[in-house]
Amino acid sequence: MKPPPRSLGSQPPEGAVSGFGRPGVTDASDTLVFEGLVAPLDRENVDTDAIIPKQFLKSTQRTGYGDHLFDAWRFMDVGEPGKPLAQRTPNAGFVLNQPRYRQASILLARNNFGCGSSREHAPWAMLQYGLRAVIAPGFGDIFRNNALKNGLLAIVLPEQVVDGLFDEVRRTEGYMLQIDLPEQTVRTPAGTAYTFEFDAFRKRCLMQGIDEVSLALAAADEIRAWERRTMLQRPWSRLPRQGE
Repeated sequence: MKPPPRSLGSQPPEGAVSGFGRPGVTDASDTLVFEGLVAPLDRENVDTDAIIPKQFLKSTQRTGYGDHLFDAWRFMDVGEPGKPLAQRTPNAGFVLNQPRYRQASILLARNNFGCGSSREHAPWAMLQYGLRAVIAPGFGDIFRNNALKNGLLAIVLPEQVVDGLFDEVRRTEGYMLQIDLPEQTVRTPAGTAYTFEFDAFRKRCLMQGIDEVSLALAAADEIRAWERRTMLQRPWSRLPRQGE
């Protein structure tokens, strides 16, 4: 059964991952193995300003970006912070506004997705919209790192494979893919499994629901012991504290 279309401004589907340590976080197991509807974004070199335009970066909060994902492409008018979505004109031709793709949780993209500036708001916007993974032949390095840190799977597949998936998605309404992080595979409805490479450290973090901060806190005793040893061995390296 196909999911109902997502309306503009609606919340992500139940269970959508919003990044570990971020508002809306769910259990890490949500990212391990899941199946999702695929939406094809057939553009190369999609930069982070297209993903979340600069005027929406003024907020000091980490929420509220999903409504403005691909804002300049999803709407015919120019978006501004605080402008009600009900007063805006959707671009009916944009892929995520088409009824067959409105509940997509996997974005299929072209090469160099996420190039441009380093804004972490880009994966926040994608996650808060309800996307859980993006598949492309290549990514901007900083975007991919930010995506993985926040629980958005940025999966690299060969360009020929991505071309074939674009063809299948266009031909088949309701096209779904299964992503298996432990096995590092993307599986099609026909049962074809494509293997992808994945950084071992990022995989461990995603599978255990941890990040660099929680890893450092887990080693707090060892860190304090190292500091004590260092003070004894090299007292001259100690910086004076305020007021000393």
